[in-house]
Amino acid sequence: MISYGKHHIDEDDIQAVVDVLRSGMLTQGLAVEAFEQAIAKYTGATYAVAVSSGTAALHLAALAAGVGPGKALVTTPITFVASANAALYVGGRVIFADIDPDTINMSLESLKQTLAKNPDVRALMPVHFAGLPCGMLAIKSIADKAGVVVIEDAAHALGATYPNGQRVGSCAYSLMTIFSFHPVKAIAAGEGGMITTNDEATYRKLLRLRSHGINKSDDPFQLPEQAETNGVRNPWYYEMQELGFHYRITDIQCGLALSQFKKLDRFIARRRALVKKYDEAFAGIRNCRPAQAMGRDQSGHHLYVLRIDFDSIGLNRGQLMQELRSRDIGSQVHYIPVPAQPHYRMLGFNPEEYPNAQSYYQEGLSIPLFYDLTDEQQNDVISAFKELVG
Repeated sequence: MISYGKHHIDEDDIQAVVDVLRSGMLTQGLAVEAFEQAIAKYTGATYAVAVSSGTAALHLAALAAGVGPGKALVTTPITFVASANAALYVGGRVIFADIDPDTINMSLESLKQTLAKNPDVRALMPVHFAGLPCGMLAIKSIADKAGVVVIEDAAHALGATYPNGQRVGSCAYSLMTIFSFHPVKAIAAGEGGMITTNDEATYRKLLRLRSHGINKSDDPFQLPEQAETNGVRNPWYYEMQELGFHYRITDIQCGLALSQFKKLDRFIARRRALVKKYDEAFAGIRNCRPAQAMGRDQSGHHLYVLRIDFDSIGLNRGQLMQELRSRDIGSQVHYIPVPAQPHYRMLGFNPEEYPNAQSYYQEGLSIPLFYDLTDEQQNDVISAFKELVG
């Protein structure tokens, strides 16, 4: 079976994990710090905080941005549910701005209208869908005029760049950017996430929030009289200065992630080559088209999504997926619009209020795209689509 996405593990990755296991530090050790430094240097951000998952990163970013009771977060309906859930985790309200039909990213016009109607918005969370960066210069301008914070959800976009060449994660247009290291993402840590920022106060807050509200390294003590005896710091002393969580990542995961990170440029180059071949192949096929036809040199290429006219091909999406599966080809849908999920319907959301997202959802299908996809396998995928869709 050719899956829609798959991680690549080689002997260097295995040895990196073995080295951590033999080091004596399984968590809160040097590998975590080294991974943070590597991501900060690569993206151009001043700080990076590694956490246990991309979802944990979203949660902490929303909290650090000041989303909470009486405050709202705006995101897109076409994303994994964790983007929207982050607002609910912190007691805030989530609002959806519809997508642009060409980029599948947040629509600037819809964003402007949403902000005009909702004065309680504290933060925007644009999602770089499938690895294609949003129009962050425009989004930052809109956010500044509205007085709101920007958090970039770059779970799909490690390795992506803005039109000016800066890397996603530099936080040139945002307070924070989050990444995911789930196995189908650009690099795998098993599970894991990262938050980058250029703001020191935000960085220190994130350090506390990921570990029970405690930063043992260099936070000033709030009760110095308890921290010292005769002017000497008590070696056992620490302070929980706010309510935090257990969102630490392990050195085992970071050892794997560091090894994977060394191959990131190679991973992205292969994905880009596969995308170019798909684009050329599907340019002449009726009844389907790439969901994103722009920014190919800037994208992180996490997904390759086709928009298919199922009415014209005589197969519904489920039938097409079964036909592909019978040929050992996997596919997936990214994503069911978040407002269509039962929990969000219960909260009063109506997916029909986001027509661009609904239209995309009716047509979208993700097809195989990953580093180890061979030319022969890609040819099989293309041939199957020419037979079933063209």
